[in-house]
Amino acid sequence: MPNPPTCNRLRRDLLSILHKIQTGHPGGSLSCCEILHTLYFNIMNVDPHRPEWEDRDRLILSKGHAAPMLYLCLAYKGFFPLDEMNTLRQINSRLQGHPCASKTPGVDISTGPLGLGLSAGVGIAEAAKLTGKNYNVFVVLGDGELNEGAVWEGAMSATKYKTANLVAILDHNGVQLDGTNDEIMPMGDIGAKFSAFGWHVLHVDGHNEESLSGKLKEACVYDRGPVIVIAKTVKGKGVSFMEGKSEWHGKPVSNAEYMVAMKELEGLT
Repeated sequence: MPNPPTCNRLRRDLLSILHKIQTGHPGGSLSCCEILHTLYFNIMNVDPHRPEWEDRDRLILSKGHAAPMLYLCLAYKGFFPLDEMNTLRQINSRLQGHPCASKTPGVDISTGPLGLGLSAGVGIAEAAKLTGKNYNVFVVLGDGELNEGAVWEGAMSATKYKTANLVAILDHNGVQLDGTNDEIMPMGDIGAKFSAFGWHVLHVDGHNEESLSGKLKEACVYDRGPVIVIAKTVKGKGVSFMEGKSEWHGKPVSNAEYMVAMKELEGLT
C-alpha cells in the first residue's frame, strides 16, 4: 500500500492529472479533499485487499463529479495502483468520469445523476440492520444537488426508519455548476432544514482535518437517527484563482494556470 498522502499531495496530484488530460472537475474535487482524506485514512473501516468485504464501511460520493479526488484516495489506500490515475476518463479505463461500481474497486455505488446518493445510502444502511451487520454508511453531498427533490425524500426516509448508521456530509462550498447557491437556488439555513426533517445536525470547518475527524466520530456514535455533518468548504480550495469560482466546476487547466497553481501549492504540508 502506498504511504498515506497529505492533502497538499492530493491537490498537486489532482491538478497534474486534470491538466494532462484536459478534462475533469477541479473545483469540487479540491473542496472535498479533506473530507475524503479524513474518511479513508482516519474514520472508515475498509480493506483494499477485500473491496467486497461485507462488514466494510460504505462511502457514496453522491456529488459524483468529484470522482478524481475519490480515485486518488482509493489509489493511495491501495485499491488499485497509483499510476492507473493516468488513465482517468480515457477509453476502456476503470476510472470513469463519474464513479462506476461495476468497474472500479472501492466504489460502492455508481453516481453521476445528482440527488440519488442519499436514498441509496438509506437503503444500504437499513440493509445492515436486516443482515445483522455493524457497518456505517457515509454519503458525501454537494450544494447543487440539494436542489433535487430526491435528496429530501431520502432525508424523510432516514428519519422514518431512524437510520442511525447513516452519516451524510455536505461539502458546503456555497457554489454550484452555474453560480453561487444564492444565485441559482437559495437554500437558506440548510442545517435548520435537515433538523426540521428530524436529522441530528453538526457543523464543522471542512478543511480542518482534526475538527472533521472529531465531528465524524461524534456522528458515528449517535444512535437516535441519521446525522448530517455540514462541512464549510471553499470550491477550488488551495488554488487562489479557482477559489469560490463556479467556472472551475469543470474547466480545463491551461499550461499557464497549471504553473501558477503548482507554485502556490509548493512547500505546503
